[in-house]
Amino acid sequence: MKNPSGIKAFGVHLRQLREGKSLSQQELADLSDLAKKTITRIENGKTATTNDLMISLARALDISLLELFNFPLPKESKKKPTSID
Repeated sequence: MKNPSGIKAFGVHLRQLREGKSLSQQELADLSDLAKKTITRIENGKTATTNDLMISLARALDISLLELFNFPLPKESKKKPTSID
């Protein structure tokens, strides 16, 4: 995974959107034509999504893609390189 913290943050955001619409994972899966397991994995930050999945999720939630992408990204901690003397 290239950005596990971003993937996890998206999953948290998706769960909040789904719960805000009073949908279960199964209901969102049915509306988006995805497997419930896929919804679970996305919400738990276990898998990244594709453009096609994002479009399906936005349509199922009846929101814009902009709203789907409107979530704060966690700050990455940058390790300072250690110097070798």
